[in-house]
Amino acid sequence: MRFGVSTFLTDEGIAPAVLGPALEERGLDALFVAEHTHIPASRETPYPGGGELPRVYYRSLDPFVALAAAAAVTRTLLLGTGIALVVQRDPIVTAKEVATLDLVSGGRAVFGVGAGWNREEMRNHGTDPRTRGRLMDERVRAVVELWTREQAEFHGEFVDFDPVYCWPKPVQRPHPPIYVGGGGDHAFARVAAYGAAWMPTGVPPKRLGEQIDRLRQTTGTDTPVVVYGAPRDRESLDLYAALGVERVLLHLPTRPEDATLQRLDEYAGLVAAYR
Repeated sequence: MRFGVSTFLTDEGIAPAVLGPALEERGLDALFVAEHTHIPASRETPYPGGGELPRVYYRSLDPFVALAAAAAVTRTLLLGTGIALVVQRDPIVTAKEVATLDLVSGGRAVFGVGAGWNREEMRNHGTDPRTRGRLMDERVRAVVELWTREQAEFHGEFVDFDPVYCWPKPVQRPHPPIYVGGGGDHAFARVAAYGAAWMPTGVPPKRLGEQIDRLRQTTGTDTPVVVYGAPRDRESLDLYAALGVERVLLHLPTRPEDATLQRLDEYAGLVAAYR
């Protein structure tokens, strides 16, 4: 089982160009960053974690710009979105951004995707929350077409364009891996359709085993599982390892540089115990 981190990168926390090398030095092999373009000042949608929405949601950096900064100062670190809010993104621009990150990093980009939860944020992007699942699926499929065809075209309910050229193409073949966030039958169907891995958020190990069985019944394969925001106690990590989890992404609180490096030293001890 391998170890990375999941975090919110903000203007108040450690810089991505400092964080990236610090992860590699400590044996952590992946950096997954969250995305929120903005947060509406008047909010109706409850925060899934309960209580007030944490400050980091308001101040998150653009994930692809931040990951590119980390790419420039690292050699092996996987660079992923956890998650990219595809329902708020133009698919042509997104295809170019992910492919560019893959190119400048030498093939280390991972496209983590999800449908999101903040309905007011979606509406500001012209997205109807009621149809976001279908919209997400079309946009992901359109992105794959743009990555893999010299002349790509797509004609769907929400995405429609005649043949176009879109470069650069990704370094990875056939394209960067797509990790699907979320849970339940809809997420499992997406993994079966276009996902390289399932990326649930903080699911306790005892419940995860049942969900992995359902996932693999849906996909018909031993689909890799990457746990986003995983707990860091030894018992949970041992159970994840026993379940065959490919990678855990330990939650990294958004803190200034010194405090973050101290937390990463703690995580390095966990990584060493599993080598």
